[in-house]
Amino acid sequence: MKAIAIDDEPMALEVIKSHAAKIPFLELKKTFNDALEALEYLQKEKIDLIFLDIKMPDISGIDFFKSLSIKPMVIFTTAYSEHAVTSFELDAIDYLLKPFSLGRFIKSCNKTHELFTLRKKEIVTDHIFVKDGYNQIKIEFDEILYLEASGNYVTFYLETGKTLSRFTFNEVLNLLPEEKFIRIHRSFAVSLKKVIKIERHQVLIKSTSLPVSKAYKENLFDKLNI
Repeated sequence: MKAIAIDDEPMALEVIKSHAAKIPFLELKKTFNDALEALEYLQKEKIDLIFLDIKMPDISGIDFFKSLSIKPMVIFTTAYSEHAVTSFELDAIDYLLKPFSLGRFIKSCNKTHELFTLRKKEIVTDHIFVKDGYNQIKIEFDEILYLEASGNYVTFYLETGKTLSRFTFNEVLNLLPEEKFIRIHRSFAVSLKKVIKIERHQVLIKSTSLPVSKAYKENLFDKLNI
């Protein structure tokens, strides 16, 4: 599972870092002292879980989570117990009361991983439906060459043509299986099996060259075992 942690207290983040390093199925991608920086990150990256402090100076963790259009699983962390009921009303996986032990942290992560695994089994499909004007178009994953984002629209480039649909890029990426598709640029994602050539700053899909930005290059190489 890919996770981030948000807390305005550096020591609290260090505790989460230390505990997370001991969980084999958990990858703590990044930590944030600033919730607004985390929001920008979540608009670009697909994350499965957030460790989220409730008491923060600019925005509460509860209001932050409510603001997300796509909501990862969340474990609230706080030194105050009075927000427990509210957090569970938001379908939080757990509520960790500071200071929490490694054992309590592991229990919370195990609970989260069970749900994560169950959801993965439930979402077994080879297609999605997207809205094109007034129509719902079925798009097979194997037909997708690449995707291009522009504002709140995404163009699906397919073996047989293309389809424009109203989505944010992050919404689309959350619908696609991450083992088959990868983001390579702020505006492009590709089907891994359709990549036929990799150059220094671009990939080739059929006769189309697409840019690979520095921020996504390492992840692309990891996926392709380069």
